[in-house]
Amino acid sequence: MTDSIPSAANWPRPQAALGWDDENEEPPVQALSPAQAQALKARLPMLSPWRVLGLQLAVGLAVAAVIGAWAASGVAFGSAVYGVAAVVLPNLLLARGMTKRVNSAVSAAAGFMGWEFLKIGVSIAMLVLAPKVVPGLSWPALLVALAVCIKVNWLALVWRGR
Repeated sequence: MTDSIPSAANWPRPQAALGWDDENEEPPVQALSPAQAQALKARLPMLSPWRVLGLQLAVGLAVAAVIGAWAASGVAFGSAVYGVAAVVLPNLLLARGMTKRVNSAVSAAAGFMGWEFLKIGVSIAMLVLAPKVVPGLSWPALLVALAVCIKVNWLALVWRGR
């Protein structure tokens, strides 16, 4: 039985020992030179979070106007506006927190997590308080406006890709 098991000397050598295997391994990480980093930054421009917030607000208010006109109801319009606010205001907090200067990558990551948790908490609190804040709340109008505003983030990514 031991004759059917190849010895370690006869095992095939792993591709990693021979070089980089495209199919099974990630490429080795290499630090960029300052010139390479600058070229990469120029090729992939950053999209300002303030522009995304402005786009969310504009699209959200347009959707709220359409919902208000279609439903011919001030309650539906108010509910839709509250749905827009439930997206834009928490994102405003996140954008404000993330645009502060930080000293290290660790503090940037911790700051992002903290601001993201705050954003989620404020969003949940706004949705829980919605029936008390908006008299005669129309949940469908609120949720449609909220969903459209959230989807604007995807539009911003496409916009950045141009």
